[in-house]
Amino acid sequence: MEMEVVKKMLMSCCCCLMLAVGSMAAIEKSGNVSYDATSLIINGQHKILFSGSIHYPRSPPQMWPSLIEKAKQGGIDVIQTYVFWNLHEPKQGQYDFSGRNDIIGFIKQIQSQGLYACIRIGPFIESEWTYGGLPFWLHDVPGIVFRSDNEPFKYHMQKFVSMIVNMMKSENLYASQGGPIILSQIENEYQTVEAAFHERGPPYVLWAAKMAVGLQTGVPWVMCKQDDAPDPVINACNGMRCGETFKGPNSPNKPSIWTENWTSFYEVYGDEPYMRSANDIAYQVALFIAKKGSYVNYYMYHGGTNFGRTGSAFVLTSYYDQAPLDEYGLIREPKWSHLKELHAAIKLCSKPLLTGVQKIFPLGELQQAYVFEGNSGECAAFLVNNDSRKDSTVLFQNISYELPRKSISILPDCKTVAFNTYKVSTQYNTRTMTLSQSFDSVERWEEYKEAIPDFGKTSLTAETLLEHWNTTKDETDYLWYTFRFQHNSSDTQLLNVQSRGHVLHAFVNGKFTGSAHGSHDNSSFTLENTIHLKNGTNDVALLSATVGLPDSGAYLERRVAGIHRVRIQNKYFINYNWGYQVGLIGETLQIYTNPGSNKVEWSKFRSPSHQRLTWYKERILLH
Repeated sequence: MEMEVVKKMLMSCCCCLMLAVGSMAAIEKSGNVSYDATSLIINGQHKILFSGSIHYPRSPPQMWPSLIEKAKQGGIDVIQTYVFWNLHEPKQGQYDFSGRNDIIGFIKQIQSQGLYACIRIGPFIESEWTYGGLPFWLHDVPGIVFRSDNEPFKYHMQKFVSMIVNMMKSENLYASQGGPIILSQIENEYQTVEAAFHERGPPYVLWAAKMAVGLQTGVPWVMCKQDDAPDPVINACNGMRCGETFKGPNSPNKPSIWTENWTSFYEVYGDEPYMRSANDIAYQVALFIAKKGSYVNYYMYHGGTNFGRTGSAFVLTSYYDQAPLDEYGLIREPKWSHLKELHAAIKLCSKPLLTGVQKIFPLGELQQAYVFEGNSGECAAFLVNNDSRKDSTVLFQNISYELPRKSISILPDCKTVAFNTYKVSTQYNTRTMTLSQSFDSVERWEEYKEAIPDFGKTSLTAETLLEHWNTTKDETDYLWYTFRFQHNSSDTQLLNVQSRGHVLHAFVNGKFTGSAHGSHDNSSFTLENTIHLKNGTNDVALLSATVGLPDSGAYLERRVAGIHRVRIQNKYFINYNWGYQVGLIGETLQIYTNPGSNKVEWSKFRSPSHQRLTWYKERILLH
């Protein structure tokens, strides 16, 4: 019923919208973007904007048009994306903007479908992305301290940000040039770590803001979770409940912006998925708008996939699968439709919201009305029931309204309910999969056993335990620690290995003896197992593996991983003669590719064995 009211109201606006098309098309070419306390102002018009985060490297380019189209159909005006520094400059001075890294192509696809774009350059982005988007080579820059008033970091940060901005300018992608980009972000949730940098925190914030504004993009900049964002940079809110928690703009001439409304939550290994309801999301959006918010971004609108080694520590490859568009780009109901209906209802209120005067009236102990009245008689109301336990009946302008618990009713004419955040009219959908091909034929499988490195043949040696990431340089997740020692009897003893993360496999004299791992909340752990030693020379090989680099917190450049203490019975092997092998042989040979696969001798598949690491290959029969 409420959706029918929305449709009728939309039809009544059709004629005036059609009359305005010609003049709007002429204005669009000017491309000016500014703001005031009400909202962003695009081409002279105040705007209430709904945005959706879709990250270009988390989906193949073939999916981009469909994702953007579905977002547009869902009432999204803006597509928001981070910029991924470590993808674009994996090695210092070597750049990659091809395939899934083609940010220019992604933004042009947004433009071709008539939507706006917001780019969050960072270049620190967090985003559950390995190293928060920073390239690992930064780690080895002498004297560097990430994200602080530190000259080496500021030099490299400014160089990258300037390059991205100049790329956008060269393709005329800023709204000031007639392009789709209406907003940019510098840094990311810095206030959560600022205090850790002491006197080097506040100057960095000022510098970052001044540097960004000085690039003269012609569009505003934002800083999320930065209550003291320096003028003219806009401070923005991140979180699930910015309708309740946002303190508001830090200047009377800035608009209220919500850069991350979390549609679910990222998942890590070992945890259950977080399910956020469609009505909870809608409630917070409606409340934010009722409190004079004008820009809401859904993080994520489509999460996609953390391909390869791009996910941060312990984060799943599947990213925000519970978003309105799931990992595969399929519409997830009821979120997609419920939010679409919400957007339509709020857009019906645009004129009084943007030009009217806000008044707040109590309707009960936990109920109130946010009313917006324009000079020409326009009126819109948001009737709020803050009681999460029970429904409520309220009287507004001499009319009785039933408000479900923890809900907001939207009245675009201050009379008729067009939408209620609690009432979800769309049914849940399910995702089904059809078997395309089965890989259960044992005859087609082959195996290659990864060799356990021999201490005597390791080319890298040191008389101490090396830190994992300093040694691998993030070229691989794997680092072998090997050592050899003499033992004067054949017996069983206790092996104790302490690691700072993330996974460990132990081999003694070529035989697997145990594994252990940390978790997202505590990457450190201890492996403790009994091992069988022989009389004479014993070889120990410990495979340390990481599952992504950390993505948050202060002093990322100081983070460590790998083994830091080894003990057999009562003897410690720390300052000892160690041999190292970076990576696996199968990785080095790239045996997961056709050319690499031909470089090794595969054996017929046997029953699974835990004696050593094994690669498996199947000959796929194409039909």
